[in-house]
Amino acid sequence: MIAVREEREGDRQEIRRVNEAAFGQPAEADLVEALRAHSAVTVSLVAEVDGQIVGHILFSPVSISEAGEKIEIAGLAPMAVIPSHQRQRIGSLLVKQGLEDCRRAGVQAVVVLGHPDYYPRFGFRRASAFRLRCEFDAPDEAFMALELVPNVLSGNAGVIRYHPAFKNI
Repeated sequence: MIAVREEREGDRQEIRRVNEAAFGQPAEADLVEALRAHSAVTVSLVAEVDGQIVGHILFSPVSISEAGEKIEIAGLAPMAVIPSHQRQRIGSLLVKQGLEDCRRAGVQAVVVLGHPDYYPRFGFRRASAFRLRCEFDAPDEAFMALELVPNVLSGNAGVIRYHPAFKNI
């Protein structure tokens, strides 16, 4: 049985382990710690199987450089599942619960730089369709956006800016 819940203070070492195992390097785990240190976390969830943390997802605030109005946007990154538990719907459960928690937290849209065959199943589509660009060099098909509030991105074209901690990965 898979349980998804909010991150707790005592989960930090296990979250680091999950991110390092999933990505094969410490950069994403370091990013999570840096975002926490700067109070730049909107939603952070873990997935447990038999009481062991096997997955993690984090959403942090982002902004649109030329936005016509101030809207609440979150960036989904990172999302990690340890290799032994991948392809078991854990990532999907994390994304679905994370989007719902973002919606409840007042987030109006979410962006992700990720696999173009994975994220559209949750409603994400090319961010360029909303006239949004990523501040990082990214293929158009890999940078995606999802409106949690219908039409909230209309009239808010521009460059998505992430927390400065993202520049270190």
